[in-house]
Amino acid sequence: MLDPILSLALSMHSNRGVYALLLGSGLSRSAGILTGWEIVLDLIRKLAQIQAEKCEPDPETWFRKKYRREPDYSELLDEIAQSSAERSQLLRGYFEPNQDDRDQQRKLPTLAHKAVAELVSRGYIRVIVTTNFDRLLERALVDAGVEPTVISTPDAAEGAIPLAHSSCTVMKVHGDYLDSRIKNTRKELEHYDLRIDSLLDRIFDEFGLIVCGWSSEWDAALRTALQRCKSHRFSTYWTIRDTPTDEAASLISLRRARAISIRDADAFFVDLADKVLALGELETEHPLSARIAVAQLKRYLASSQFNIRIDDLMVHETERVYGTLFGGGFPLEGVLPTPGGLADRLRRYDNLITTLRDLMVCITYWGQKEHEPTWKKCFRRVATPPDVPGGDVLWRGLRLYAALTLLYAAGISSIAAEKYGTLAALLSIPVRQDSYKEEVQVARFLYPHAVMDLPDQRTLPGWENKWTPLSDHFCKALRDAFHTYLPDDLDYQECFDWFEYLLALVHCDLTMGSNDRTWGPIGSFGWRNRHSAAWIVTKVQIKEGEIVPLRLRLALEAGLFEGQRGQTARYVAVKSAFDEFLGSVISRWG
Repeated sequence: MLDPILSLALSMHSNRGVYALLLGSGLSRSAGILTGWEIVLDLIRKLAQIQAEKCEPDPETWFRKKYRREPDYSELLDEIAQSSAERSQLLRGYFEPNQDDRDQQRKLPTLAHKAVAELVSRGYIRVIVTTNFDRLLERALVDAGVEPTVISTPDAAEGAIPLAHSSCTVMKVHGDYLDSRIKNTRKELEHYDLRIDSLLDRIFDEFGLIVCGWSSEWDAALRTALQRCKSHRFSTYWTIRDTPTDEAASLISLRRARAISIRDADAFFVDLADKVLALGELETEHPLSARIAVAQLKRYLASSQFNIRIDDLMVHETERVYGTLFGGGFPLEGVLPTPGGLADRLRRYDNLITTLRDLMVCITYWGQKEHEPTWKKCFRRVATPPDVPGGDVLWRGLRLYAALTLLYAAGISSIAAEKYGTLAALLSIPVRQDSYKEEVQVARFLYPHAVMDLPDQRTLPGWENKWTPLSDHFCKALRDAFHTYLPDDLDYQECFDWFEYLLALVHCDLTMGSNDRTWGPIGSFGWRNRHSAAWIVTKVQIKEGEIVPLRLRLALEAGLFEGQRGQTARYVAVKSAFDEFLGSVISRWG
C-alpha cells in the first residue's frame, strides 16, 4: 500500500490549492509557545503571586475555590493588568521573542512554519485554519513573500474577500493574542459566532483537509463544524504523534481520514514540502507530448483537407494553456516576488508552453497562407490576458511571458524558413492591451523589457551580470525547439539575432513619431561582438541603391517598413536612428 504521506504529496501536486490546513498548538510547540490553556494557568499563577498565595500544584482548582467560578481569560487579564498597555505588554511576553529567546531560537517560526509558507508561496495551499493565537505563521509567510489575508474576528470573517480570490487566507478561529476576545476556556470554545461557523462550513465542504497538531479534545465548536460537513469532495489526512484522543478518533472515522503517524510537526511538514516540491521539479510535460502533437500537425499540414483538424489541434492546446495561465495557477497578488519564486514561475511558464510553442514553430515553418488565421488567432488568445484589477507589477508583466515565448518561436521559425510575409504578419498582429486605448501591433508592446524590467531580470541566480538576461534565456530555452529545423548552432544563433534585430527595428518604426528619443529592445546581438561593431549592423547595408543582404530585402518586400511599395527611405531612417542608439548602448557596456 502506498505510504500515506506520499499519497498526500501526489494529491497535493496534482490538485494545487485544493487542500486546506487545520493546525493546532502542536505546530508551535517546538518554538516554545504556550497553548491557550497553559497561558490561562500561568495567568492564574501570576494572580496568586500578586495576592501572595500558593496555587500549586493545581492552579485551576485554586482559582475555582477562591473565586467560585471558572477561570476566564479576559477577566484574568483585567485582574492582573489594569490598562490596555499593560495587558498588551503582558501578552507580548508569551508570544514575542526577547534577546534570550532569539539566542535560543524560541518564539520564532519553526521548520514547520517555514515549510508551510513554502507550500503556500508555490500555490499548493491557499487556506489555513488554526487554533493558535501566535503570529509565527504570518511571519513565515511574509518571509516567503506571501501577504496573507488574516481572519481572527467575526467581523473580519464577514468582510473577507472570497477564498477563491485570495492567494492565502489564514483563519484564526480562537482569535489573535493581541485581542482580549480570544477564546481559551472550555465554555468559550463551545460555540462560535455564526459568521465564523459559516466560513468554516464553506472551507470544510469545498477543500480537502490536512490536520496537524490539533488534538480536538478542547475545541467543541470546531469539532461540531467538522461534524456538520456531510460532503467529502477531497480527502482528509490526519497526523498523529501517539494514540489519538477519543474525539480525534471519532472525527477521523467520520471524515474517513487517512491517519499519518509522525514524529512531530517539523518533521512532517518538511518531509511533505520536500516531496511536493520534488514532484514539481518533474512536472515538465513528457517530451513525447510535444513530439506527438508536432507529428500530428505535420501530417495534417500535408493536405488542405485537414485544415479543420489543424485548427482543432491548435485551438485545443491554446485553450489548455490559456486556462492555466489565467485561471488562478499564477496569482497576481498575495505572493510577493522573491528570486526563488520568480525562478519557479518562469520554469512553470516554460513547462506549460512547451507543446504550444513547438506547434507554433511547426505551423509557421511548414504552414501556408491559408493557415495564418489559425496561428494568429491562437497567438492573440495567449497575448490577451483577462482584464483584472490590482496585483503585483512584476506578476502582471509576466502574464505576457508565454506570449513573448510564442513570438520568439514563430519569429525565428519564419526567418529560418525565409517566410518574411509570415514574419510581417506576426509582428503586425493587433492585440488589445490594458495600457493602450485601442488595439496595438504586437511589435510595439511585446519584447523582453516590457515583460520584465532589467533590474527584476537581474535578481535571478546566474542572471546578475548579464546585459540582456531574458534574451539570453530565450536563446538557450528555445534551442531544443529548433534542432530539427536548424541543426547547426551557428545557423540557429544567426536566425535568433536576426529576429531580435528586426523586432527592434519594427518597434522603432512604430514608436519613433510618439517618442522624443529613439529606443528599441536590444537583444543578445548587441553584446556578441560588442568590442567591434555589432555584426548585424555591418551586415545590413545599402549598396548602390540595393538593400543587402537578401533576407532583409525579402523582409522589406514582404511589407515591413512599407517596403511592399518599393520604398526604402523609411527603412533607412529607422535603421540609422536605431543603429546610433545601439552603438551608444554598446559603448557603455565596454
